[in-house]
Amino acid sequence: MGQYPGNIFKERISGTEVSRSFEITRFEKGVPVSDRHELIGEEPLLMRIEEKPYSVVMRTPGDEIFHAAGFCLAEGIVDDHTDFNSIGFCADMDPNVVEITLTPERVKKVAPLLERKGFVSQTSCGICGKGLIDEISQILKRGDTKKRVTPDEIRWAGERLEETQKLYNLTRGSHAIVVLDNNLEVISKGEDVGRHNALDKAIGRALMDKKLPDAFMVVLSSRISFEMIQKTNRAGIFFILSASRPTALAVELANSLNMTLVCLSDWKDMIVFSGQERIIW
Repeated sequence: MGQYPGNIFKERISGTEVSRSFEITRFEKGVPVSDRHELIGEEPLLMRIEEKPYSVVMRTPGDEIFHAAGFCLAEGIVDDHTDFNSIGFCADMDPNVVEITLTPERVKKVAPLLERKGFVSQTSCGICGKGLIDEISQILKRGDTKKRVTPDEIRWAGERLEETQKLYNLTRGSHAIVVLDNNLEVISKGEDVGRHNALDKAIGRALMDKKLPDAFMVVLSSRISFEMIQKTNRAGIFFILSASRPTALAVELANSLNMTLVCLSDWKDMIVFSGQERIIW
């Protein structure tokens, strides 16, 4: 698998600046008090595919290889980890540049994707245009209903997210994602300043660790948008749990794909927007 998962990745993680400390002033009982506060880091990440720039995203440093892998899966550039010939940092070891090469067979199959100027997710500017939505729908699939869960299991799954939010607890400025298997155990996680990035990181880690076939549910700290449905569906996951509400377009897409969307208010009150057949009442 080329450069993954060798020492290059591990060394990069130890040197990232995921947060920075700033001097601030707090008002306590009407009195200004000098203090310091950790703020989440944000830097650009360039993804080059077959030696050509494909996308630049703003993200929190860390998990770059997993981030790029998850992004490529969501875009339809790969369907499996075996479609990568190599994935790693550039020759200059720039932590903000990931180089990706595909197998010759995959390059031929996705040539139209690699040649176009835009990319499917459009996460930097939002979804725009029915043509783009139709294009995205062509690479998605209807979900199965092999596994069902109880409301108590759903609430317990929501608690798994809170256990992993280390960066949020430090900065109060990140989004978090966990991917759970059929036993509702955590198989991967991601945290980032961007919710799309966090999801790409979590899914990418499961993909590269060959655990994606075991995935059943993703738990989000953010709202459920059209793009989050797209990324989750591309990973073969059809159950999304969140503390925040979905968009109207997300619910429409989830219904058309037989996906389950559940929101928990404070991880207690449950609202099912689609796919209630996966829940045992």
